[in-house]
Amino acid sequence: MSKIKQQTIICQLCKKPVKSNQVIPGEMVREPIAELIKKAHPDWSNNGFICLNDLNHYRTEYFKQSLESERGELSVLDAEILKSIQEQELLSKDTNIEFDRQLTFGERTADSVAEFGGSWRFIIMFGSIILIWITINSIALFRQTFDPYPYILLNLVLSCLAAIQAPIIMMSQNRQEARDRLQSENDYKVNLKAELEIRHLNAKMDQLLNHQWQRLMEIQDIQMELMEEFMLKRQPL
Repeated sequence: MSKIKQQTIICQLCKKPVKSNQVIPGEMVREPIAELIKKAHPDWSNNGFICLNDLNHYRTEYFKQSLESERGELSVLDAEILKSIQEQELLSKDTNIEFDRQLTFGERTADSVAEFGGSWRFIIMFGSIILIWITINSIALFRQTFDPYPYILLNLVLSCLAAIQAPIIMMSQNRQEARDRLQSENDYKVNLKAELEIRHLNAKMDQLLNHQWQRLMEIQDIQMELMEEFMLKRQPL
């Protein structure tokens, strides 16, 4: 099967030959972006072509100016969003996998201990140990036992366990907050990028509709002229 050879077109800005599927006509560029291009390249013409790399660059500049006018100084997250738009990268990712890769051995251990300490298995197991402890030391109140009533050693063990378990649970909660914050930042970047892209698409659709409407009006004018010429030719001399 023969392959279709793509035409090579010169980009107006970078002056490099680019395949036809990597360029768009200048008349299809949105007016605000075209104004930015004209400021940097006064010889820009709507009759030429622009490659997608240069178009993405000026699209990013346009979004940057829009964000600065709406929010003032750009944040680090805004800069990452603009970079992803320019480089056509995906922002959505699994933050849980990325967060788990950064955990140390101690942090993983603390999370496992906190998870086990907050389960029914721990409650049932530790309740059984306490019940056995009390039963052994209460079988014979008048005999010698290792922790006679009122079970002072048991109280000491419980206090030590609570003192150790509390900071471990707090460590795990702090990491959960960091995980939630990372997820919120990722959601913010994805939502803001989607908002900018949707805004750009809406303006692009309006431009396409206006362009098509102008073409239809031009075709209608040509048809009217042809009809007038035809009617003049049919009139008797």
